[in-house]
Amino acid sequence: MIVNPQQIGVHVKGVLAPVYLVFGDETLLVEESVDAIHHCARSQGFDERRVYTVDPRFDWGQLTQDCHTGSLFSQRRVVELRIANGRPGDVGGGVLTQWAEQPPEDILLLVVCGRLDKSARQSRWFKALDGVGVNVPCWPVAEDKIPDWIGRRLKSRGLIAQPGVIEELAYYLSGNLLGIAQEIDKLDLLCPDRSIDLATTRSSIADNARFDVYALVDACLLGQASKALRVIHNLRAEGTEPVLALWALRREVHALQAIACEIAAGRSRAQVFKAHRVWSQRAPKVGAALSRFSASAWLGMIQWVARLDRVLKGRRDGDIWLELERFSLRLCGLKPL
Repeated sequence: MIVNPQQIGVHVKGVLAPVYLVFGDETLLVEESVDAIHHCARSQGFDERRVYTVDPRFDWGQLTQDCHTGSLFSQRRVVELRIANGRPGDVGGGVLTQWAEQPPEDILLLVVCGRLDKSARQSRWFKALDGVGVNVPCWPVAEDKIPDWIGRRLKSRGLIAQPGVIEELAYYLSGNLLGIAQEIDKLDLLCPDRSIDLATTRSSIADNARFDVYALVDACLLGQASKALRVIHNLRAEGTEPVLALWALRREVHALQAIACEIAAGRSRAQVFKAHRVWSQRAPKVGAALSRFSASAWLGMIQWVARLDRVLKGRRDGDIWLELERFSLRLCGLKPL
């Protein structure tokens, strides 16, 4: 049985399954799902928690012995088995398969793994656990679903987002669920009246290390060459990894190229902006950048980004910071030497 991370809090309020398998490469969702299971297990009398971390030297026989030994503190307990690489090995796979064949009534088995590839999900031990329990896959949230995820999280905290707040969080912290969650926690403290406005959000985000990277993007969109160079110099002086700057610029250029192509094909700018979630506060910046280049020119920008990536990885000669400066100047509408 599959239960999504968003549903696990409701699911576990009913009758608990004997086995839960939580896995995926979105750490925040994994840990919050684990916490939800533990919280409800305690409310149903599973008062003891034993945690085992599986490594190449892990003694599966000791685990079996411990689980067949009664507890001095509680009749019911949670056995949490953490397998970071998702590979219990032949011995471990056999133990888990046998466990699924006859799960102990007084033990809830919680297996926590990182990303499980297709072969792992088709293994005998996985299918055995899935057959008697619940698996909770915690995949990264798709970029176009991030605003909805933020909205649900704000609502769960009783917070009301004023116009532009969700979009601001999604843009500046996209791809970083943990960062978004922490930002919401901060806004929860900053807004005792439960209403979050755009000014407070921007002030809060400005303390995030990734904000300067997006300040570079904004300067390039608006054609502010001096500011773009100043931000790059600051990023370099602060020891920021150039891959962050390149990632942000690449993300923006790919989005702009897609938008430019759709507009060139005859769709209205308003329709395209809506489809690509370009909200009203950001539209002037995106519009300014689009006015400087044609759709074919944006394709050339994508090719330039690919060259920057090769410089970053040492596959092409050049100083990545100097190349980022040249690329930023071009985005601003200048023609660097």
